[in-house]
Formats: sequence, C-alpha cells, structure tokens
Amino acid sequence: MSASTRFSNPKFESLRSGQHRLAMGSREDLVLPIQTALRDLGFALPGGPDGTFGAQTKKAVSNFQRHAVTAWPEVSVHGEIDAPTLHALDDLSPPEGAQGQRWNVPAPHFAGRAVRVVVVKSEHRTFLYDGTGALLRIFPNAVGAKHSPTDEGLKVVWTKLDEREARNAGNKLYGQPLVFGPRILDLRWADGRPSGEELHGTSAPHALGEDVSHGCVRHDNTDIITIYDALAKGDLVAIVSHVNDSQLTPPTRLSI
Repeated sequence: MSASTRFSNPKFESLRSGQHRLAMGSREDLVLPIQTALRDLGFALPGGPDGTFGAQTKKAVSNFQRHAVTAWPEVSVHGEIDAPTLHALDDLSPPEGAQGQRWNVPAPHFAGRAVRVVVVKSEHRTFLYDGTGALLRIFPNAVGAKHSPTDEGLKVVWTKLDEREARNAGNKLYGQPLVFGPRILDLRWADGRPSGEELHGTSAPHALGEDVSHGCVRHDNTDIITIYDALAKGDLVAIVSHVNDSQLTPPTRLSI
C-alpha cells in the first residue's frame, strides 16, 4: 500500500532518517502537517492545528502511538514524532483533504455481532459505521478516569435524549445544563442490564483525548450530534481497550 503524500516536504527526511524528532516546543513548519494528519485521523486537537507542538499535540501523538503499536512493534508511546512514528503516520493517514484512516481500522463485529460503534479507550477514538459496516467517521473521545473506568464489552443504545432532555439531565444531576452537551445516548449492557454509561457531549473539550470522565464516553458537541443522528435505539456499541481486542473481528486492511 502506498503511503500518503502529506509528508513530501524534503525537510521530513531528517525525521525519517532519525536525525532529529519533533517534541514539545517545536514550532518548525513540519508541525502543521503532522497536526493536520492527526486531526484527520480522529485524534483530539482542541482548537485545531496551529503549527506549535504543545501539550495538546503531545497528547494526540501519544494516543496515535497507542494505536500504531498494534501494527508497528517499533513504535513506542512517548508523545514525540520520531522516525517510526512518522512512518506509521504516513502509512495510516488518509489522502490530503480527506478524513478517516487507510487501514488497521477495527471491523464492526464484536463477539460475532454487528455493531454500529466501536469505542477504543486506549487511543481515545470512537469509530462510527453505517448499517452495512462501512466506516463513516472517526471521532476523538474522553473516557472514564482510573477510579471510574468505562467498562469494556457490548452495549446497546437504550434511550436517546435530545438537547432539551440533555440540558434537563445536566441541571438535575449537576446544576449545569451544558455538562452533557447537546445530546445523550444512554447505554445498557447488550442483555438490557443498566451500565450507568452514556455517549454524550462535553463542556470541557480541552479534556478530550484523556481518561477523565465518570465512566461515560464524551465527545465534541458537534460530533455527538452526528453520532446521535446516525444511531437508533437498539444499535450495538462495542467498548474495547485496543483495536486488536480478541472479541473484535481482526482490524481491516482495506484502504479508504
């Protein structure tokens, strides 16, 4: 499979050869295409690409590396762009101007059942599929903190709450109408048992890409509307730690 054309600038050769790496504080013109690729792959970059390698970029790179290690053993998680990381990023990034991922995408089947959503906790991404199993979008998320983790397994969309209902829930539980964003998708275990978890929006977009919630899966407020509109009650959601979870069908190698 041919690599993308995002990193054709000759200046990237010094990264490819291992002569140097991009790290916190880097402001050179190689940072912007790296950030743009990460955003298009669905990794959280609140505020968007800005050409400066700050804390949000380090977080996005680390989350990307947690994904890449499932296919590139030479990649390690350290939050900097080195030669192995650039190689993986080049191979996985969609064509310029597109969003998605070229391959190593989790297939939408968990324990033999078709799902509409796969939430991958370690890399903080949510994969949304259509009814035929085709990938629609990849969204950044935030998942449960260490003391209140998001439980892995097969869930079902039990209830859908619109903006009015989401605001009312925020007011009732926390006295903050915007805490859940504009939509809530209440999840239960696939057998109907309560899970105490939801897919919803957020009033703290800067914390996307982190383990910070009380167990729910947070999304950007624009993204949760897209997810809400795509899903129906009864649709299945798989929550896993890694894309190579043993209950998922092995990641597809089909390019977008």
